[in-house]
Amino acid sequence: MRIESKRLDLHNKFIHEYEQQNTSLLDHFDYNPYENNVFEKRISDLKEQNFDRDALANVLYKLNLKWDADRSTFKSIESLRDQNSVVVIGGQQAGILSGPLYTINKIISIISLAKQQEAELGVPVLPVFWIAGEDHDYDEVNHIYLPNVSDLTKISLQDDYSERVSVSNRSLSASDATNWLRDIFGQLKETAYTKDLVTNVEQNLHKADTFVDFFALFIHQIFKDTGLVLIDSGDKNVRELESLHFEEMILKQAMINEDVYKSLQSMRTKGYHVSVDVNEHDGHLFIEENGERILLQKEQNLWVGKNNECQYTEAELLSVARETPERLSNNVVTRPLMQEKLFPTLAFFAGPSEAAYWSILKNAFHHLSMKMPPVLPRVSITLVDQKVSKLVNKYSMLMEQVLNKGVQSNKQNWLKSQSHTPVEEMADQFKALIKQGHTPMKEITTDLTNDISQFADKNLELILAHVDQLTNRINREFTQKYDVHLKEFDYVQMHVRPFDGLQERVWNIIYFLNLYGDNWLKEINEYPFDWKKQHYIAYL
Repeated sequence: MRIESKRLDLHNKFIHEYEQQNTSLLDHFDYNPYENNVFEKRISDLKEQNFDRDALANVLYKLNLKWDADRSTFKSIESLRDQNSVVVIGGQQAGILSGPLYTINKIISIISLAKQQEAELGVPVLPVFWIAGEDHDYDEVNHIYLPNVSDLTKISLQDDYSERVSVSNRSLSASDATNWLRDIFGQLKETAYTKDLVTNVEQNLHKADTFVDFFALFIHQIFKDTGLVLIDSGDKNVRELESLHFEEMILKQAMINEDVYKSLQSMRTKGYHVSVDVNEHDGHLFIEENGERILLQKEQNLWVGKNNECQYTEAELLSVARETPERLSNNVVTRPLMQEKLFPTLAFFAGPSEAAYWSILKNAFHHLSMKMPPVLPRVSITLVDQKVSKLVNKYSMLMEQVLNKGVQSNKQNWLKSQSHTPVEEMADQFKALIKQGHTPMKEITTDLTNDISQFADKNLELILAHVDQLTNRINREFTQKYDVHLKEFDYVQMHVRPFDGLQERVWNIIYFLNLYGDNWLKEINEYPFDWKKQHYIAYL
């Protein structure tokens, strides 16, 4: 396998200026991640925080044991008890069969940096992935896309739960999920790896009680021997660890919300897009009522459901935090705060949108007596199979251009080059001759009625329209003649720039595991990725 780094044409103002170390932007963070000694600074700062390492390690042991983790994971968990140990962490929702490739890329980023920094810093550095099991946006995680000739088909797994039930609390229907899996593999080409892959995935399904379990079992299976540690934010035992931190967030809600709101306005004034809405009443916590997550708001001295589903005094909510913390969960603002309360974080890997909304949290961290960890843009990887690579070479395309702009201009130029007859030019010349020949007829009508003059104009339009129809018919014939070639361009587009975006936002790893097995993933996990280089292409 060959791996090479490539720059992308960034249209994201935030990420571009973050990479350029724009001072005005970096003022919203506690660390400049591009400084050479940033990780040494972070380790020094972490010594001022206290972490309940043993309790966290005990919970992580139980969770990862349930998810069939291997010895390397438990070794990582044990090293967390070491007061000098730190973690590299990132998170995502529990997408089915791991979800889009950006989840895989984030995990690869975490594993790579943890390994590098452990060697450089001389302390244990654990790779940790935070599963956002408390999230209830099921439609975001219940599907994958698979190729169908030159297009992608969305295949979803539906269930009967309310839309506000968290993913951690969604039990899997074994029969529905099995049928869904059979549909998935029925659309994939059978290879030497298919049988074992199907067997392993179905075994995971039968072991899993919930949607998150299915995700975690699959992740541990494909990232074995990497030391990766998983945590489910929706797990009851994790919530018990968070009890005191929920209390602190409740008591300091007003200060947190005020500064988050101010930071958001500052970012927007500077021209940055932050995909988070904050208003003066936000409580930034959810509470579970009758199995559903209810977003809380603060109205004077009361905490109320966003749609008035429930009502709590501060004392009552603090009692919930102490006695039944599993009923509480975080939103987009408090999730990062809770993560940092639990883990001694050396670095946090974020996607573009995540990094942007972390920019409004600096003072919120300070209110909880913490510094925000260094926020690193995760590595982005495009996987290129052998057929795509051959087609790119066949049509003399540049992979970097395909990544940034797609194949449409190459496709059109190639089609035009196949005809030795310049159809468009001939059509333009023909229309010019028609206009020239029609002019004397039009001139005769100038001395006649308006009706005949208008009829002459309409007559010319109709004749020219017929020429356009002929031109279009000729072009359609060319297209049909070269249909196989044009579909090859579409194949490249579908694989490298689907829906005119990056592959990682659409494709699922199951396609590549079925085609090539998992040895290529092991090679990637050994590769020393540099997160500062932004994007990589892996030729399988």
